[in-house]
Amino acid sequence: MTTTRSATTPPGSSIEVRREPGGRLGRTGVGLLNGVAAYGLWGLLPLYFALLGAAGPVEIVANRVAWSVLFCALLLTVMRGWSALWAALTDRRIVGTLTVAALLIAVNWLAFAYAVTTRQAIEGALGYFINPLVSVVLGVLVLHESLRRTQWVAVGVGALAVVVLTIAYGRLPWIALVLAGSFGFYGLVKNRVGGRVDALTSLTVETVVLLPLGLAVMVWLTLAGQATLTADGPAHFWLMAASGVITALPLLCFGGAARRLPLSTVGLLQYLAPVLQFILAVLVLREQMPVDRWVGFSLVWVALLLLIVDAARQIRRRRSRPRPTIEAGPRVVTS
Repeated sequence: MTTTRSATTPPGSSIEVRREPGGRLGRTGVGLLNGVAAYGLWGLLPLYFALLGAAGPVEIVANRVAWSVLFCALLLTVMRGWSALWAALTDRRIVGTLTVAALLIAVNWLAFAYAVTTRQAIEGALGYFINPLVSVVLGVLVLHESLRRTQWVAVGVGALAVVVLTIAYGRLPWIALVLAGSFGFYGLVKNRVGGRVDALTSLTVETVVLLPLGLAVMVWLTLAGQATLTADGPAHFWLMAASGVITALPLLCFGGAARRLPLSTVGLLQYLAPVLQFILAVLVLREQMPVDRWVGFSLVWVALLLLIVDAARQIRRRRSRPRPTIEAGPRVVTS
């Protein structure tokens, strides 16, 4: 077996590319596959939600919660994760934090389902494009972080993009802002949990918190004669039931990527999802993109490029710092 260091891995990092006999990639290769799978699946979500057009966004999210709980229970059984779930549920701080996270992700799911089912998937993709900018702003406002000059310029260009897109849409792009804001705060809240809870346990707790509301919505829609789960044929039923797999699988892949890859690599992979969503919205769902919207999106992409360049510059500076050396030799003890 030969070991080589990844070009994206800072000196001194324990993350390496290990090539097994036969050319198989090890830790970093598996991490990249997991990352591409996670963000690729998230990027394909508009196609899935487009197939559920008979159901409204509220019913889609309610089913997503219910079927996710069932799928998570199956995974916990297979992966023997019930003890980790019980440990999380008996920790009031973890439960409280994940309850807030659950409410935020519910808002995010609802906004995205609304965007796709009302043929506004482009604006949904915009939300995930501007999410890194929102995260930077939250770092300043909530965590009191200081921004570098390039980051300030990126935030300014992003704000200009919102103004341009507001004029282009004739209204504030509220779907994009709700998506970016809810997911930005979601990430902020989840960081408080840190490494104490794995991805599967976290998703299980969050969906269990939302389950009573989800079941109540499903019962209400059924009694009102508006539920489509069992009324639109077996294909629709199984598509709705698949929401549990579609919710949990990319999250588990993301967890696999986050454990194996440098944060900088994961940060670059995150742009894959909105790029795919944007391409699908334009080429497959045939949503319109007038020139003025192209201008607004271009400004967003310029802002993201500035953030990427700034992050790459910081990584390069960290690599160029001299590493502390420990001189070998006898120790001299003086009194």
